[in-house]
Amino acid sequence: MSEETIKLNIKRQENNETQPYWEEFEVGYRENMNVISALMDIQTNPVNAKGQKTTPVTWDMNCLEEVCGICSMVINGGARQSCTALIDQLEQPITLEPMATFPVVKDLQVDRSFMFEGLKRVQAWVPIDGTHDLGPGPRIPEKKRQTSYELSKCMSCGVCLEVCPNVNDNSGFMGAAAISQVRLFNLHPTGSMNKDERLEALMDEGGIAECGMAQNCVQACPQGIPLTTSIAAMQRESSFHMFKSFFGSDQEVE
Repeated sequence: MSEETIKLNIKRQENNETQPYWEEFEVGYRENMNVISALMDIQTNPVNAKGQKTTPVTWDMNCLEEVCGICSMVINGGARQSCTALIDQLEQPITLEPMATFPVVKDLQVDRSFMFEGLKRVQAWVPIDGTHDLGPGPRIPEKKRQTSYELSKCMSCGVCLEVCPNVNDNSGFMGAAAISQVRLFNLHPTGSMNKDERLEALMDEGGIAECGMAQNCVQACPQGIPLTTSIAAMQRESSFHMFKSFFGSDQEVE
C-alpha cells in the first residue's frame, strides 16, 4: 500500500433521536492495520480531516478475533466485523456506518436487543437447572455433532439481520440467527425436551413464515453458517409439528 494516510468517512449520530451526519478523518498508516486500529487512533486524537477538534467516535469492540460479533458495522457498504476488516484490503476513502437494522446508540454503536429478544422467544439455550448431579448426558452421534458444531459458531453479530430485506420497521421477523439456533438446540438430546415450544415460537407472528428466502443471510454470514439449510429444516419441522398438533399424532419426524 502506497498511501501514508488513511482516509475515513464516518457516519455519526449523537443518539437515535438526532439526525446523522458525516465526518471525515485522516490517520497515519501502519502495516497490518484494521478498521479498529484506525478508530482507536481517532479516539486518541479526535481531530477531523479539517483539523477541527471533535468528539471521539463511539463503537463496540471486545475480542478482536471475530468471535464476539460485537464490532459489526457497515464498511464500504457491506456489513461485517471491523476487527477483521484490514485496511490494506479496503478501498479508500473507507466509509463506516452503523448497521441500519438496529437503533443507533451513538455513532457506530447500535442496540441489538431485538435480536436477543428473538433468541429469548425461541428459548435458545439448553435447560439444565437441577440436572448437574445426574452424571454425563447421552452421547451425540457424530453426524449430528458436526452439524451442531457448525450451527454453534453463531456469534450473534447481527449481520444476517442487517442484510435481510424482511427485517425492517414494518415487520417483526426475528431473522435467520434465531431460526438457526432453534435447529441447534433441538438437535441437542437435552435441549430437544423443549423442541415443541421452540417450534411453536417459530410459528408465531414474526417467525419463520415471514422469511422470504432472499438468501442474503447465508452469503453475508462471517462464520459460513448454513442458515438457509437451517431455515428449510425448521420450515419442514414446523409444518410437521402443525399437522401433528392438528391430528393429535405422537409420531416423530425422522
